[in-house]
Amino acid sequence: MQKKYFYVITIQYLGYRFHGWQKQPNLKTLHLMIDRTLNFILEKKKFKTLTSGRTDAMVSAEQAAFELFLEEPIEDFDAFLALFNYNLPQDIRAKTIREVDQDFNIIQHSKVKEYLYLFAFGNKFHPFCAPILTTILDNLDIDLMQQGAKLFEGKHYLKAYCYKPTDNGIYNRTILKCELVENNIYTANFFPEKSYMLRVKGKGFMRNQIRLMMGTLIELGQGKRTLQDIEASLKPDYKYNMQYIAPASGLILNSIEFE
Repeated sequence: MQKKYFYVITIQYLGYRFHGWQKQPNLKTLHLMIDRTLNFILEKKKFKTLTSGRTDAMVSAEQAAFELFLEEPIEDFDAFLALFNYNLPQDIRAKTIREVDQDFNIIQHSKVKEYLYLFAFGNKFHPFCAPILTTILDNLDIDLMQQGAKLFEGKHYLKAYCYKPTDNGIYNRTILKCELVENNIYTANFFPEKSYMLRVKGKGFMRNQIRLMMGTLIELGQGKRTLQDIEASLKPDYKYNMQYIAPASGLILNSIEFE
């Protein structure tokens, strides 16, 4: 029986020109670019890749991960990473590689993810901000939004924050951290003087969950919703779905920790 080798590779990428992770016909996706590059550097040796979770079109990552399955071992990790990065497009970078055993399953393995959502408000800002910062032209009540963000922390029923939910989804979920703070991580000379970020940490997120949470907080900041609306939306008897999905380009997968 052929021995197999298993590796976890962490990557970072700017998602702005990609249609998310998953391969799709005639579209440029992250999985397509990674597999194409691996196919080249592994000189057509057999391999397979699996990701720890799909990201939507235009979402970026400071740290994402995928598992690489090979029939021959990688002898020199540094040389492999250097070659991989030399051939990847400039908006994708491989950061680390480690070997795991055959029992490790990147999809089912318990993990904690942290997402950031970057935004600024009250003006039309430099177009170069667009790939990672969402601009809200209206004025926003940041203090109220900060109170609203805290309401999401803990265990809640989050069906209202799932895109196209079904009747058999798992909607009781725990959010370990949810806070809205000033952005002091990403800076550039073309950034607005003040920008903000929503920081959300948890074990499992549903499709568009963070963007729906952010959209709801934006509506709160605009005066279109109240704190009571958010409290009501986190209970099992809430009958509505949140409609405003904040733009994808402000969302960044910040970290992923395997437990």
